[in-house]
Amino acid sequence: MLNFLQRIGKSLMLPIAVLPAAALLLRLGQDDLLNIPFIAESGNAIFDNLALIFAIGVAIGFSKDNNGAAGLAGVIGFLVLTNGTQAINEDIDMGVLGGILSGIIAGLLYNRYQGIQLPQWLGFFSGKRFVPIVTAAVMVIVAFLFGYIWPPVQSGINGIGQWIIDAGALGVGVYGFLNRLLIPVGLHHVLNSLVWFVFGEYNGATGDLDRFFAGDPEAGIFMAGFFPIMMFGLPAAALA
Repeated sequence: MLNFLQRIGKSLMLPIAVLPAAALLLRLGQDDLLNIPFIAESGNAIFDNLALIFAIGVAIGFSKDNNGAAGLAGVIGFLVLTNGTQAINEDIDMGVLGGILSGIIAGLLYNRYQGIQLPQWLGFFSGKRFVPIVTAAVMVIVAFLFGYIWPPVQSGINGIGQWIIDAGALGVGVYGFLNRLLIPVGLHHVLNSLVWFVFGEYNGATGDLDRFFAGDPEAGIFMAGFFPIMMFGLPAAALA
């Protein structure tokens, strides 16, 4: 289980790595800086499609040879899961968690079926071409199950997230403590993904990061302690 969770943590690094570029584009294009709307919207497009980006990145990260076919399977899995669950219950919003789940399943299916050989009359669909097909079939079943399972889970996640947000400095302290505690085993990225992209809601935006960019005055407290250190800690150490 620890190895599996560590693989998730490592896989999350690929989609997370694109966030600095997206944030720079979004900020530089604002009215009080360069005032170039198309640059701001270019960065905003990445944040609007984070769940899809996570589905691709996690699928590629989970595949044993980081093949793009796994990424395609991740996209297909995410689209099937999203539309399937919402057809059952339109209030379901799995967000980034849906992307991560789709990526994990697609990556595991890629590792299992990327070398499969079908009968000659189906030979065109052998190997890596079979992966998106079997992913779509599996995700239909997953979407049906999650259409009924996910609503109470979603309520529980929202409740936990809202408690952490309402706790203010205490909630930030708990998050920071768990973040440092999980670093040695590489699981802090799993926790970060929940806090940055899932917990809390403001005008349709979820997570501390998205809510901050959406203008939520209460967002940003879970990121504020990290970025000064990440941006200036290493240069300061080098200067010292």
